[in-house]
Amino acid sequence: IRFGINNDIDFIAASFTRKAADIIEVRKLIEEAGSDVKIIAKIESREGIENIDGILSVADGVMVARGDLGVEIPVEDVPVCQKEIIAKCNELGKIVIVATQMLDSMIRQPRPTRAEASDVANAILDGADAIMLSGETAAGSFPVEAVQTMDRIARKTESIFFKNNLSANVLTNKGRDIADAIGHACKTIATDLNAAAIITPTQSGTTARLISRYRPKSLIIAATPYPTVARKLSLNWGVNTILVDESSGTDELLSMAVSKAVDKHVLKTGDLVVLTAGVPVGKVGTTNLIKVQVIGNILTRGTGINKKSYSGTARHKKSGLFNRGDILVTEATEAEDLSLIAKAGALVVEQGGLTSHAAILAIEYGIPAIVGAKDAIQKIEEGSIITVVPSSGVVYEGYVSMI
Repeated sequence: IRFGINNDIDFIAASFTRKAADIIEVRKLIEEAGSDVKIIAKIESREGIENIDGILSVADGVMVARGDLGVEIPVEDVPVCQKEIIAKCNELGKIVIVATQMLDSMIRQPRPTRAEASDVANAILDGADAIMLSGETAAGSFPVEAVQTMDRIARKTESIFFKNNLSANVLTNKGRDIADAIGHACKTIATDLNAAAIITPTQSGTTARLISRYRPKSLIIAATPYPTVARKLSLNWGVNTILVDESSGTDELLSMAVSKAVDKHVLKTGDLVVLTAGVPVGKVGTTNLIKVQVIGNILTRGTGINKKSYSGTARHKKSGLFNRGDILVTEATEAEDLSLIAKAGALVVEQGGLTSHAAILAIEYGIPAIVGAKDAIQKIEEGSIITVVPSSGVVYEGYVSMI
């Protein structure tokens, strides 16, 4: 254990954990060394199963090691124990790994059995955070093929996880505290808005873990300045990490996280994201903020008319170029513009007021519009693609995905 700590390991898997005292003994050595290594309790005996609640109260996660467990208890009990342990870990937000003999035949053969493929899939559907290969990669004849096969099974299984709404069965919210309630709220908001991602700047990884336990369909992006936190989060379901610089301001930190995600092509312009953070920044356990944002360059703002968003080609009235479905950008509308307005997909007008000529016509024709759009002609380039979002009174550059 001391050797591992001195070499900056992230996890220790404690073999044949029988009771909470076994984990406490390991934890004591870790704390004496001033380390924050996480402890995974390997459940491989009946005593470990009987004391699972106590073990979970002090361990950071659990590994269901079916190989030795199947020797210690009747083989018919193993699947039931696996499901029960996974459910308990999901409820507590603890990491749970399913391991041993998952693709055992691939130690000798290039293809798994159908039963093994089902075993891997069912572990995922039960709610496992991670699935692990052992002999298949340590001593098998087809280690690369084993990893590729497990990856394909996992991806295929997860593709139906949300299609069949199986994530709803993983956990029911109990709202234990503010951070936990916010984690559940992030999942709900992201689902309702079909968000591309939930982004959370984190010092310790706690917020990302809280969100992960609710199994959101959206990608979870944890932005942290600490490589060790990033590595430890790799075991949590659905969490992707990006490294960012430290910051003292919430807005700056959130902006940095979004920019890094775009730079790494994890997100793109037009994606809608849910942001969550803590105020004040840098204080562990203070997650208390949720924000919804569309990634994109805002060209101008004003008052929205009608609710439906619209993307199209911007045409200045004076350009003389206008096709059906284009977005009319003008200082003000007049009676002579009726033919253009009738063909327009949306309006962006500098003149403000809900009783203005443009606003009245937008309502009459049912056209999305932004009125009172300051400096619209100057800021919106002729022939460019823009998106008009009346619900927020914003005009974005390019195509923006809105619901």
